[in-house]
Amino acid sequence: MIGDAERCKLASDLLIKEHSIYIQPINYPTVRKAPSGWRITPTPCHDDGLIDSLAGALVDVWHGWNCR
Repeated sequence: MIGDAERCKLASDLLIKEHSIYIQPINYPTVRKAPSGWRITPTPCHDDGLIDSLAGALVDVWHGWNCR
């Protein structure tokens, strides 16, 4: 959960722009206004390397978005 629709969208935008990873933000009205976040569903085609890349990208965006 990210908790804020604007930050959720910003983080998704940064993931696609800086890491070429697309994650659809889940915002109101799909969820209540407060708990905006993502639903990440890996498939059998997502190997350990891709999951590690995603984890690194999430850490980068999570720690870096306050500076943007």
